[in-house]
Amino acid sequence: MSDARIAPPSSSALDEETARAEVYGLLSQLYIAPPSPQLLAALRVAVTEAPAAGGFLEEPWRALVGVARARGDADIAAEHDALFGGVGKPDVFLFGSHYLTGFLNEKPLAALREDLAAIGLARNEALGETEDHFAILCEVMRYLIAGDDVAVSNLARQREFYARHIQPWAERMCEAVAAHPGAVFYAALANFTQAFLSVEQQGFDLLD
Repeated sequence: MSDARIAPPSSSALDEETARAEVYGLLSQLYIAPPSPQLLAALRVAVTEAPAAGGFLEEPWRALVGVARARGDADIAAEHDALFGGVGKPDVFLFGSHYLTGFLNEKPLAALREDLAAIGLARNEALGETEDHFAILCEVMRYLIAGDDVAVSNLARQREFYARHIQPWAERMCEAVAAHPGAVFYAALANFTQAFLSVEQQGFDLLD
């Protein structure tokens, strides 16, 4: 995703799909590592008004942009490290296996790897994180929305992947992030993430 195209979701069908992919891409970048100065600069100048007034994502998006504007790059990077980094057990886990089983590298990760292999995806060893990291799952969703292979990148695949690998635990992750006493920027990000995933779930429910 291009850092220069950060904006709230649009209303037309085509623009909405593009926006969905870009939001997943943004979430992936913000959770996987301390955000780059370029990414934060783009976020701080992002438009905060949704195309349709009163949109469900407008308030949490405005809050996220506002906190990004109020916090310095170093403060946000330090917050990421304090919440998700460090040696040994992090304060907040971003891995699906933890929320589903209480442990890392468990059966949910094995099932995820099978599903990723079925759509031609494999772990990027350079990332250093297992595939059930929330940021990596967001990147998979971005691919399933914006990829060129319609046999893989389609709504049916999106709904199936989301239902199997994100929906069962991501809300608990967002709640854990937002509740952390040291979370400021990431509390706002967790609230936006939770709102966005709620919209995603509603959209998938309408496919039934």
